[in-house]
Amino acid sequence: MNLTNQGMSRRHMLRALGLSGGALLSWGAFRPKMAIGQVAVEPIGAAGGLYIEAFPTSPLIVSPFTDPLPIPAPLKPLTAAELNPGGSTRWPIMPQKNYQDSDQGTHQIWPSGSAGGLNLPVPLIYDIKMQVAEKSFTSSSVIPIDINANPVTPPPGAPITRQADGTYKLPKSTIYGFNGGFPGAMIYARYGQPALLRFQNYLADNPLNLDRQNFGDPEAKFLIHLHNGHTAPESDGNPNHHEGGYYPSQTGGPGQWCDNLYLNYPAGGDSNEKQSFMWFHDHTHGHTGANVYKGMVGLYPIYDPALDPGDERQGLKLPGVPKYLGNNPKNGIDYDQRIDYDIPIVLYDLRLDDGVTQHKDAHSGTGETHPEWWGKSFFKHFPNHGFVGDIFTVNCAAYPVLNVERRRYRLRFLDASIARQYELKLMSSRGGPVPSASTFGPDGLRRSGDALQGQYQLPDAQQSMVFTQIASEGGLLPYPIVRDKFELWPAKRREMIVDFSKYMDGTPTTPGDVIYLVNTMKMVNGRKLNNTQFTKDDAGNVIPDPAFDPTYAVPLMKIVIGGNPTSPDNSVDMLNYTKRVNGKATLKAGIKLRPMPKLPVNFNTLPMRTFELQRSGVYGGEIEWLINGHAFDRQDPNGMFPQAITTQGQPELWVVRNGGGGWSHPMHMHMEEHQVLSRNGVATGSPNADPRHVDDIGKEDVVALDPSEEVIFYRNFRTFKGRYVAHCHNLAHEDHSMMFGWEIT
Repeated sequence: MNLTNQGMSRRHMLRALGLSGGALLSWGAFRPKMAIGQVAVEPIGAAGGLYIEAFPTSPLIVSPFTDPLPIPAPLKPLTAAELNPGGSTRWPIMPQKNYQDSDQGTHQIWPSGSAGGLNLPVPLIYDIKMQVAEKSFTSSSVIPIDINANPVTPPPGAPITRQADGTYKLPKSTIYGFNGGFPGAMIYARYGQPALLRFQNYLADNPLNLDRQNFGDPEAKFLIHLHNGHTAPESDGNPNHHEGGYYPSQTGGPGQWCDNLYLNYPAGGDSNEKQSFMWFHDHTHGHTGANVYKGMVGLYPIYDPALDPGDERQGLKLPGVPKYLGNNPKNGIDYDQRIDYDIPIVLYDLRLDDGVTQHKDAHSGTGETHPEWWGKSFFKHFPNHGFVGDIFTVNCAAYPVLNVERRRYRLRFLDASIARQYELKLMSSRGGPVPSASTFGPDGLRRSGDALQGQYQLPDAQQSMVFTQIASEGGLLPYPIVRDKFELWPAKRREMIVDFSKYMDGTPTTPGDVIYLVNTMKMVNGRKLNNTQFTKDDAGNVIPDPAFDPTYAVPLMKIVIGGNPTSPDNSVDMLNYTKRVNGKATLKAGIKLRPMPKLPVNFNTLPMRTFELQRSGVYGGEIEWLINGHAFDRQDPNGMFPQAITTQGQPELWVVRNGGGGWSHPMHMHMEEHQVLSRNGVATGSPNADPRHVDDIGKEDVVALDPSEEVIFYRNFRTFKGRYVAHCHNLAHEDHSMMFGWEIT
């Protein structure tokens, strides 16, 4: 199973792309009426003029798999005195809710004392500033290319200089980040210890005088949602709160701020409702996608002191080696320091401006080009197909390297992309990555256009390791699942244990071995995965899918095997390599994780509601998507009305039906997680269940819906009252009205 990795030298790669002798083609020589870098030009909208749906082709990264994988460190909490030096009256400590926010009042449940009957300790305080900053997605040089992968020179006005070898260095992109990072702050939360996150708007400050470009909320406001925290509405980031967001100062310095209170308390006090990995992101109505794409992404692993404390010597013994307070295990875990072998893996795709693609959507642009933004991140509000990138990043580094020891790791996957869905495998390769343009598709032709997405391919890739899934976005599964591959849709999380000491056939790894995390599924636009030979057009007609490509294998991250672990591996070995069934590893008998919450005996008689996801054929403009025939509009009381008024503590069955023709939708329900009971009429966990969704056995907060699918799930409404929302987490769909309000009374 040990495959060598020879790779491709820069010289050979440049030659393969026709860049011999340092010669570059010019834009002027080949430029047609529309920009040569564009993948598509499709005017859409009510009058045909709201959008030019065009995407640039990003420059090719010359030296992938050289930058180390960034692993964020946990944010340290502050004392009240540190947050408010001198006891400033401008920064009062809660329970006041928000600065200049009279419509919110106090928190629904304050944890200290016995308020609400929870009797929780005083919350830890975290200070998070929204800041304008710079971001470099790679340290590599790049080659500008067109839609056919022909090397070209950047257009006049691009602020870069050609290097001696004919390549260029990318400029940094402007971001709006939590404490200036992307991904930004990471907080190690734990059950039983509330956290108060103070979000402050410093987006008026721009000390480096960075060009903000033309995406992101135009008023530079934010509204933060802990996805999917069991949280009161006033801290949930609902789009109807505080006039839709918190604004920057008009004169610089701190603007408006809010204190979001996360009780870290499971729904109904039921320990089986505990989660294990959340994230927080912007939720500004109409600009959620733009703000998330611009950097508003934070991480929130949450530990359970009983089963999952972050220490592989305790509880379920899941991989993780913490530091201890005072370096003494008797003092407990120091959650202000990184837990080793427990790594977040955040997937995010982007595009870089080629300087010649036209800019026009309903928010900015008139069809002009921006050569001064060459090599910087590109984003437009396209409601139809959504937004997909052609450069793939892990923890916001393009094609990084993760060095691992020969032991088990816990990898926490999050899809933070706007629309892209992934199918992931662990694969080996003798030849290593090669540029997509030098490989051939299933039609026998060289890849070009949409087939260049991902930039690199592994033509000889073969699976070499398996994943053991222990959790989804709803928390730990009832039992682990061995997976050769798994899908990851926007906002969904999947937690996997990977044993880097041996391959899937049981042979040991050796230091220096290389494997790759590989995306094996093509998705040319935000419509759906191109995973079948046939698809549906907008009218629902079945047609061949020209993008279907069973040979597609894009390496996302290089994993280099090191030596034996520096810390003994005390985690549980969940795989039994001595027993094989149909060529696949099976689980050791009796391994259990977290029991599922018990359903009521009479759950089949519970109230049932149906929500159908639809495309708009009547509204036009930016209202592209509907739910039950209604568009969500924060400014329109008729668009904000609750489509469901539920009763606190009264569970219900919700049916979500994808009626959107040939479109997939990752549908997210705020507040409590749900339990899938059936998919397309087949009961969860039955022998006939869809193998793509075997983790339907756990709890979720995002339901993945392929075209025409229907899912029935159970949900309850505990602890809090008030208004919440549900929406598609293809953020282009959410921002164009695929959302509805609901209320707990």
